[in-house]
Order: sequence, then structure tokens, then C-alpha cells
Amino acid sequence: MKKILLLSDTHSYIDEQILKFVKQADEVWHAGDIGDLKVTDTLKKIKPLRAVYGNIDNKDARAEFPLDLKFTIENITVWMTHIGGYPNKYNLRIREEIKQNPPKIFISGHSHILKVQYDKKLELLHLNPGAAGKHGFHKIRTMLRFEVDKSDIKNLEIIELAKR
Repeated sequence: MKKILLLSDTHSYIDEQILKFVKQADEVWHAGDIGDLKVTDTLKKIKPLRAVYGNIDNKDARAEFPLDLKFTIENITVWMTHIGGYPNKYNLRIREEIKQNPPKIFISGHSHILKVQYDKKLELLHLNPGAAGKHGFHKIRTMLRFEVDKSDIKNLEIIELAKR
């Protein structure tokens, strides 16, 4: 079993409030719009990190992190990308591939809107952790945490950090 902290859209911002939850996780996943790589450097010093770059990320972030990250953890397949859309509204770039080979968890960021939605057609769980940073239109900074245990996703929690 692994405890996962999922965040996105930090836009160069990291604080002790975020780091408190990082320390409680086994792994941290960042769904893009990292901003300054000091954010991911800080995260990597504390816990193992899996991340993708987002549309605001510069060439340094794009050199270090992929556009799409596909992996298996425990017995769960995961696909993480920054701009992915939602069930029934997947981004055109990934639409055909996700229909042909759906993961058990599909993660995207970008919208700054926290969303947890089960896609009944593709039998996958879509996760968007909202935005953990202070840049954007969101009013509350958010993240998600959950556990992966063999083939199960358990104890999913919404973390509300603070008003931005």
C-alpha cells in the first residue's frame, strides 16, 4: 500500500502547508504547471516525485518531466497529463488513445477546478486536484490524497489548504 499526495498548478508556489502533507505521503504526484523548478526540487528532497509539465512550464521543466506519464503502481495503471479534459470531454490529443487503452486512474490538472469523477464508459477514475498554488482564478487552494493498495484506490480525501 502507498499513500499518494496529488497536486497540480503550483505556479512556482510552495509553502509549509503543502509540505506538511508531502511529509505524510509515500509519493507525491504533480500534474503540471510547476512553474519554478524549486517547487519540484523541494518535493524531491522529501519524497519520491512523479510529475508532468504543464502549459506554463519552461524548457527546463520540459527537459526534466514528460508531457504524459504512464505507469503502474501496485496493480493500478495511471496516466497523468496536464491538459487532459474530463469524462465525455477528453482533450482531442488523448481521446482515441484513452478509449483504446484506458488506465484505472486518469489524472489531469490545468482547470484549477478540483474534480473527482468516475467514467462509467471507460471504467476509470478521473482525478483533478485543483490548484495548490496562488496564481489563477480559484478561491481555495486544493490537493487530493489517497491510498493505492493492490488493485484498490482507498481513502480518497480532498485537502483544502487555504484561500489564495
